[in-house]
Amino acid sequence: MDYTRQEFMAIVTGRELKDGELAIFGVGLSMLAGYFAQKNHAPDLMAFTEGGVFGSTPVGGLPWGIECNRISANATSFTNAIDALCVLVGSGRCDVGIIGAAQLDKYGNVNTTGIWAEDPPWKAGRYTMPKSRLNGSGGANEIAVGCKRYIIMATHEKRRFAEKVDYISSPGYINGGNDREKYGFPGGGPSAIITTLGIMRPDPVTKEFYLESYFPYTTIDEVKENTGWDLKVSPDVKVVPEPTAEELKNLREVDVTGSLRKK
Repeated sequence: MDYTRQEFMAIVTGRELKDGELAIFGVGLSMLAGYFAQKNHAPDLMAFTEGGVFGSTPVGGLPWGIECNRISANATSFTNAIDALCVLVGSGRCDVGIIGAAQLDKYGNVNTTGIWAEDPPWKAGRYTMPKSRLNGSGGANEIAVGCKRYIIMATHEKRRFAEKVDYISSPGYINGGNDREKYGFPGGGPSAIITTLGIMRPDPVTKEFYLESYFPYTTIDEVKENTGWDLKVSPDVKVVPEPTAEELKNLREVDVTGSLRKK
């Protein structure tokens, strides 16, 4: 079947969302995954953006921003980020969120702040200037802290999957175990890391992410080779079912312009 890795990742992420949930996702692949789920199997998924656009569906293709006309034209309500991130997410009422990652580690911590050449802040003991400054967390930090669970989407490359992130922009399970509980976060943490190669889940005790399943076009060895830590593999590891024709149809009706149809 003809599909791209980005499309497969979006479909597999969308399969994680359940009908009737309150969900938040940003622009790009996270929004494609979310609105695919709504169109495919979760018609009563209640979606909103971090900009406060609630109850809408994309019009004329995926939006370029969290408040652009393609996502706000048919909204049920259009308020602001305070309502979205502080009231709904910060209170712990949001069921699920989807975020991206420039760099992430084995405990699901996400870095979207910067990449350091030698000594990242956790080594230097203070903030130092990064070699490459990234866009920052946007609303991802609030989603990571407040949602009952959230899903991380990332292109699977070794340079992205580090033993320890250079900087924590959005917290996962910090150093593993019950670390999140020490900070009193209302949210439960990342439930999955879904990549262009497979699905990772957190160990229920250590919270270290392991490979639960991999995509049909890859192998366990390829996944491990592209991961910056010694990735553990489930004894019941399996191959993820390919997208169905109906799933691809529904996905592409969300991304009608094909803006995210990358190889």
